[in-house]
Amino acid sequence: MQSKEAIGIDLPLKALVWQDASGKTWLSYNDPAWLARRLGADSQPVVAAIGAALSAVAMKATAPA
Repeated sequence: MQSKEAIGIDLPLKALVWQDASGKTWLSYNDPAWLARRLGADSQPVVAAIGAALSAVAMKATAPA
């Protein structure tokens, strides 16, 4: 946010859990790398770490019991 203030519109990062018409449950979120590219932010190591953490949380949350 310090280098590209406009990213504040997308922060904090959010996830959406929803169910489609057939009853399948989905977890959706905007990839931090996409957000950075969209705004021309140049903090690749930080963005990669955030993306990896978010992906790990999503995988854990959606893993079969």
